[in-house]
Amino acid sequence: MKLYFLLIILAAFTFIYPQSSKLQSGPMVGYSEMREVALWLQTTQPAKVKISYWDKKNPKHKYFTDEKTTKKEEGFTSTLIADEVEPGRHYNYEVYIDEKPIQLKQPCEFQTLKLWQWREDPPEFSFVAGSCAYVNESQYDRPGKPYGGNYEIYNSIFERHPDFMVWLGDNYYLREPDWNSWTGIIKRITHTRSLPEMQPLLSSVHNYAIWDDHDFGPNNSDRSFIHKDLTLKAFKLFWPALSYGVNDKPGIASKFEWGDAEFFMMDDRYYRSPDDSKTGKRELLGKDQLKWLIEALVSSNATFKFIAIGGQVLSTEEASETYLTYKEEREELLTAIKNEGLTGVIFLTGDRHFSEITKLEREGTYPLYDFTLSTMSAGPSKPDPAKNTLRVPGTLVTERNFGLFKITGPKNDRVLNCKLFNKDGVELWSYDISANTLK
Repeated sequence: MKLYFLLIILAAFTFIYPQSSKLQSGPMVGYSEMREVALWLQTTQPAKVKISYWDKKNPKHKYFTDEKTTKKEEGFTSTLIADEVEPGRHYNYEVYIDEKPIQLKQPCEFQTLKLWQWREDPPEFSFVAGSCAYVNESQYDRPGKPYGGNYEIYNSIFERHPDFMVWLGDNYYLREPDWNSWTGIIKRITHTRSLPEMQPLLSSVHNYAIWDDHDFGPNNSDRSFIHKDLTLKAFKLFWPALSYGVNDKPGIASKFEWGDAEFFMMDDRYYRSPDDSKTGKRELLGKDQLKWLIEALVSSNATFKFIAIGGQVLSTEEASETYLTYKEEREELLTAIKNEGLTGVIFLTGDRHFSEITKLEREGTYPLYDFTLSTMSAGPSKPDPAKNTLRVPGTLVTERNFGLFKITGPKNDRVLNCKLFNKDGVELWSYDISANTLK
């Protein structure tokens, strides 16, 4: 008799919540603008999906995104647009799959950008930056000690409650069975994106991303990678953005704004010449992308201009794919920053599996900073401490970590603070930069 009643209870639960098993990963909050917000999710099979959302201050008035059907050829992913929003508001949302609401344990919320221009000081905000999100799958990993681990770091990031996160590349690691087929690429990204520890972060923090070699293709891959159009297609499916590529050229380069900061999201793979090339011009961003970046920086009025690139820009270590191995193009960018009188430029980089700040003093102008933030859940590395002669003392960290940036203060006295935390959320160092020193 007890078994009979237990079966009835299980059947009732399955009837009430049958759709929860159809949610593979997400939901994830994508880009935020004043008039729309991107919301992403992935199902386990073809399904009709939509999202209901409401202003936290007016929960009775609900809106719905358009309904879409997820497809196998698109990895059962869908990007849904919340387009009935107002600037500077905070919203809750709920996922529907096949007309049924999904019950989720993690918070589901998003925000729209504030309309502050010509009205008040820019808002204070915070964001997290990090790179190298390896997630183990033993049958496809290299033999030996697992390379990934400490996934609790994603809970530690969530607990800082940043407004958004900038993923600085190697956001998943394609393996040998993955990068030569569409099936493999989708399976690898799905496996990483489904990590339970990531879900609270994805569902309530806005997410922006660039890629580096491991989410573009094989290790140290470049423009010769034959399937780069497939990994680009996958990037577009899993990372919602308003645009991909610049000047009608394919790629993942884009730009977004938050408060009085602009983020120039660069593509260091699609046009990159091979590291070992001995003839021809060595390019990392390529002529067209570099030209766009310089002109976009010139046109920017942002207090802080963050340039996000997968690999280190200012390090003096001429190895491990640092920009210094592309001397001519690197010098063209740094010269343009100086000659154009560009203020507030800061580099955000990843790749190296350790973190540090590099500071380049420049004659007659302000110093440039490169915040290298790596690794989150891939294996840490231990560099030769002497090779980067521009490292800010005390900032080298060789354990899993992430950076939390806060921008505060009135319009004419903005201050950037970066705190580095380890996997457990313990602060490792803190560094301040006044916007008035970047002029």
